[in-house]
Amino acid sequence: MKAIAISVIIPVLNEEESLPSLLAYLSSMPHKEHLLEIIIADGGSSDNSIEIAKQQNAIVVNSKKGRARQMNAGAKMAKGNVLYFLHADTYPDTHTWQIIAKAVEKTDAGCFRLKFNTTSLFLKVNAWFTRFNINAIRFGDQSLFVKSEVFLTVKGFDEKHIVFEDQKIVKRISRNCTFKVLPFYVTTSDRKYKENGNVKLQSIFFLICALYHSGVSQEKLVKVYKKLVNQLNI
Repeated sequence: MKAIAISVIIPVLNEEESLPSLLAYLSSMPHKEHLLEIIIADGGSSDNSIEIAKQQNAIVVNSKKGRARQMNAGAKMAKGNVLYFLHADTYPDTHTWQIIAKAVEKTDAGCFRLKFNTTSLFLKVNAWFTRFNINAIRFGDQSLFVKSEVFLTVKGFDEKHIVFEDQKIVKRISRNCTFKVLPFYVTTSDRKYKENGNVKLQSIFFLICALYHSGVSQEKLVKVYKKLVNQLNI
């Protein structure tokens, strides 16, 4: 395979608090020979997210609101042969560029195990299950790397999906390509758990997941989300 060039794509909506430290961290990570660009796919932020991204030399792509739409917009602008989709409140392993470069020699796509930035035993137990390659318990926070040609083959994220777009694309990829959960970790914020309560929020996630796999429409899923979860940006 030719030299690995990674395009990092981060969908954002009013993430001025998260972006400065995340972008500084990504830029400071070693093995920069594999990092081609960082793309901020903005869904209409009304804060300083765009200005912060430009100040830290990230490429800004404007899109309609919605993670699937935003990530597809970012992917269309990407020049790398590997795409890495990352949430704005999630930090990858320090050596992620090298880890991905080695991984794509043997697999077409993959994600990482998850950790929360908390001492909560409840969340630690929840995160432990992310080591298994089971799509029903996939977290979008686990991030996703995929060869650009594979992303094009599966036609990107399904923009009809307002939620669970990550599960849908992994299902598409896994049908004809290889997908692995790597034994390395990304660390994500527990902010929504703090806002809603650990048990309450996890129960809501289980409910939404069950409804999704039962064929409930995206519009109904979002309605339930917004009714039950505090400060949820969709």
